[in-house]
Amino acid sequence: MSIVTFKATAKNLDEGLLVETASRGFKVMMDEPKYLGGTDKGMNPVEMTLCALGACQSIVAKIYAKQFGIDLRAFRVELEGDLDPAGFQGKKEVRPGFQAVRFKMYMECDASEEKANEFAQFIERTCPVGDSLQNPVKLELAGVVVEKPNVMTT
Repeated sequence: MSIVTFKATAKNLDEGLLVETASRGFKVMMDEPKYLGGTDKGMNPVEMTLCALGACQSIVAKIYAKQFGIDLRAFRVELEGDLDPAGFQGKKEVRPGFQAVRFKMYMECDASEEKANEFAQFIERTCPVGDSLQNPVKLELAGVVVEKPNVMTT
């Protein structure tokens, strides 16, 4: 299979730090908590990153459980990430992103603990979001477009 290009948009809204994101016709609102200057009307991008990782792992688990001979009746992931907001705010010389992310998988299944651990390792290796977080991804600024406001003359 050839490479698939996924597309998304993000735009600031008028209220506080509220951002509307969209992809394939779906929209998600993101914001920052009040203590970081937002209006707390949605998850912030790093919380959404944790959710994306957990969702990706959950999808991989559901797709591949039968191939592992596992009757997966329920699956969930609990995640947490450590980040120093001072890096984003320019107050300290620390990375602005996560310094560590931890997750625990909960499987309701008939598998042995050994088989469940083997499956968890497979999920971790196969999840595209996990791979994107674990390994460097080339980020390219593809350009800057300056849009001038429409000015009506009378």
